[in-house]
Amino acid sequence: QVQLVESGGGLVQAGGSLRLSCAASGTLFKINVMGWYRQAPGKERELVATITSGGSTNYANSVKDRFTVSSDSAKNTVYLQMNSLKPEDTAVYYCYTYQHVPVPRTSWGQGTQVTVSS
Repeated sequence: QVQLVESGGGLVQAGGSLRLSCAASGTLFKINVMGWYRQAPGKERELVATITSGGSTNYANSVKDRFTVSSDSAKNTVYLQMNSLKPEDTAVYYCYTYQHVPVPRTSWGQGTQVTVSS
C-alpha cells in the first residue's frame, strides 16, 4: 500500500491562493497517475485534477484556468497550485495515486481541509 502524506491546506479569503503537496512512499513500483479529488459537505467526492507519469493532465471544468497540477517524479510528489479560490472550492482535498503494477490499485491520502471565506 502506498502511503500518502498531504500538506498545505488551510483557510484563505476568496481570490487567494493555496498550494497543496502530497508525497508518496512505500512503493517500489512506478506510480502511473497522481492527482487530487475533493469532497464538500453533503456532496460526493469529485475529481479535481490528475497528472500521468508522462505529464498529461486532466482538470475538472470548475477549476480549469485557476488550478495547476504538477509533479516531481523523482520525489514521488504531486502538487496542486490553487489560484483565484472561490467559496465553492471549500472541501476536503484528497491526494490520489494509481499504479498498474504489480496489480492495479489506487491509494488515498487522509485529506486536507481547504476553506475559502467570502
